[in-house]
Amino acid sequence: MAHVIVTGNEKGGSGKSTTAMHIATALARMGFRVGALDLDVRQRTFGRYIENRSEYCARQGITLPSPTYRLLPEIDPATVPPGESVTDYQLSAALNELEESSDFILIDCPGSHTRLSQVAHSLADTLVTPMNDSFIDFDLLARIDSSTNEVLGPSIYSEMVWKARQLRTQAGLKPMDWLVLRNRLGAQQMHNKRRVGEALTALSKRIGFRVAPGFSERVIFRELFPRGLTLLDLRDTGVEQMNISNIAARQELRDLLTTLRLPGVTVNV
Repeated sequence: MAHVIVTGNEKGGSGKSTTAMHIATALARMGFRVGALDLDVRQRTFGRYIENRSEYCARQGITLPSPTYRLLPEIDPATVPPGESVTDYQLSAALNELEESSDFILIDCPGSHTRLSQVAHSLADTLVTPMNDSFIDFDLLARIDSSTNEVLGPSIYSEMVWKARQLRTQAGLKPMDWLVLRNRLGAQQMHNKRRVGEALTALSKRIGFRVAPGFSERVIFRELFPRGLTLLDLRDTGVEQMNISNIAARQELRDLLTTLRLPGVTVNV
């Protein structure tokens, strides 16, 4: 069976689609067969990222390792039993199609709570939750005491993940590996960074996730999206000399892939 990786967070702008694209492309460049689904049926940032990549390759006459992207299929509501969800059948059909030809399947969830996102989380062998490194995003994971920064209890998203874990246990699936990525870690604001880090460490022990640094804020990510490119494609597209920022960003990606501990993956990108 394909290993399912879900990028999820119920806040927009945390870097889910950028993270999903870089993981998917890195795995494809390693020779793995990678399927991709975008469950944000309105914005489709992940899906458009992959489509931009296909269009860029066609214009330039080049071939770059890429994930296989599928749209959710149309399902006739009349064929769905009463009381059951059409979206469940759509997701199941898309996964069944991809699973036949994939080692990994990347699923990018919307920045809001939807039925599709809820089901996808229950299917995640690996869940990656990017968050901006601030207490604004931390609030999605847990409630804290504003005066002491003490964790009072899990918040809405953590409760949803907990329910997804329960469903996996009931279905006899292996435990979910949950990784929280601290994106946009800045060189400044060291005091705030330390406080967020301490709070995440305390929460990780309480509700069971691993913490890792993600991607720093870099202009390169905004420049790559229109062409569907990732940090790993730069030399293949004519960039001979990379600057310090690009080199550092590639190292962040290597570190992320190592931290993910995906089955059969040896990081050498």
